[in-house]
Amino acid sequence: MASEFQRLPAEELYKKEIQALIENETNPVPSGWQMSPKSVFTYITGGKSGNTVITPKYLGNDRLVEICIATLVTDRALLLIGDPGTAKSWLSEHLSAAINGDSTKVIQGTAGTTEEQIKYSWNYAMLISKGPSPDAMIKSPVYRAMETGTIARLEEISRCASEVQDALISILSEKRVSVPELGFELPAKKGFSVIATANTRDKGVNEMSAALKRRFNIVVLPVPSDMKTEIEIVRTRVLQLAGSFDINAQMPSESLIEDVITIFRELRNGKTLDGTQKLKQTGGVLSTAEAISLLANSMALAASFGNGKISDYDLASALQGAIVKDESKDGIAWKEYLENVMKKRGSDYMGLYKKCKELNS
Repeated sequence: MASEFQRLPAEELYKKEIQALIENETNPVPSGWQMSPKSVFTYITGGKSGNTVITPKYLGNDRLVEICIATLVTDRALLLIGDPGTAKSWLSEHLSAAINGDSTKVIQGTAGTTEEQIKYSWNYAMLISKGPSPDAMIKSPVYRAMETGTIARLEEISRCASEVQDALISILSEKRVSVPELGFELPAKKGFSVIATANTRDKGVNEMSAALKRRFNIVVLPVPSDMKTEIEIVRTRVLQLAGSFDINAQMPSESLIEDVITIFRELRNGKTLDGTQKLKQTGGVLSTAEAISLLANSMALAASFGNGKISDYDLASALQGAIVKDESKDGIAWKEYLENVMKKRGSDYMGLYKKCKELNS
């Protein structure tokens, strides 16, 4: 029945791996956890548990993963910061899945997120008919995490209003929530923590107060430092996406993935990879996550309207949509890149150049 769903939580998708790590556990397990910190590290970075191969979930600096896990062993909350597409939410989900077996206690931060969504709210029909009672209470993911000694996830915390963010201060400091309507306080069980994420390059965000920042251990997740790592991340995720959406197309070759990442890196950094030519930067981030989506979209075009192999036209169409978000700025930068860089790279890029040129004429 799992194939009916577009996306399963990490603890369901990697159930066999998690179960193998639990069964083969030989190290001390912290209160509220289902496996040791070393096993969580193996789950995130890959390895082997008994006869089960553990696939890597995060490709990057292993030390950053160790810091994240060690933070959650203590009573400190964890804040993952980075550019869009640096796997903050991905890492947050998998840490929760490995530690608790439940990554679904999530609050998606927006401009409309309220303090009630952080703490608790009420079923007003029951509240009016029976008055305040435990049955009338609607518990937030943070409240439920405190009750069960598990991890709550708060995505895009910097998109929440400042007063909503500050509702976390007392929770993270005192590890309890006061419910004056019912005359009691809920203390957090051992194992409770919060993993929050925030983008460094985003519009419409609210600066976190110094008091709130002090409650978090902040880990900055960098953009993949080298081409090889980024290619492997993109290849792995595109393969997973193609499988989950039943896209009947050939996987993009490594050279095609390298071409896309090269274009993204050069436009993102404002210079060619060899550093010899300065370029206009686009307004978008052009992250690794966008490269993954671009290639998955190209595969969908090839499967639906082509012969199943990504053509230059498929790739050009996807590149146009990913790069040109603002015609006045991005369109000019993209046209200059086509003429001054791609056109001069010879026969390997000529087919793609011509199709991109057609879409921009």
